[in-house]
Amino acid sequence: MEIDRIDRKILMILQKNNRIPNIELAEQVNLSPPACLKRVKRLREGGIIVADVSIVNNELLGNRMTLVVSIEMDCDRGDVYHNFRRSILEHAEVTQCYQISGSYDFLLIVQVESISAYESFIEGSLRKDAHIRKFNTSISLRTVKFTTEVNLTNEEI
Repeated sequence: MEIDRIDRKILMILQKNNRIPNIELAEQVNLSPPACLKRVKRLREGGIIVADVSIVNNELLGNRMTLVVSIEMDCDRGDVYHNFRRSILEHAEVTQCYQISGSYDFLLIVQVESISAYESFIEGSLRKDAHIRKFNTSISLRTVKFTTEVNLTNEEI
């Protein structure tokens, strides 16, 4: 799907506030409200916009811990990777999972309320997978930057 300068501007605005009224969005991108709504609908139907969500402040919900877990599998087989990817979807503690290159095969972002909750997660998931050779856990001390925005500034807007 091809997107133009106006689509990029719409996406930049919606990434900051997807609850903006269409009439305001249209005004900011210099379109009529019907034309703007049509573009947003096309971006959703084309899979460019994949979700409209609310980002929750974890600190206000009990200072949840964020852990970065690097995982090395014992072999380089497609079925092993596929099974791990499928199994990790079942764990709500995992908020992000990346299959990566380098020394490790996967990188997880895990959010839990305590170390004991993390231990329970490990026992209920990672230690049950016979194909995990090893994993390394780092504890985030603070969030320096967090965004879900995709950089669209590579073209003049």
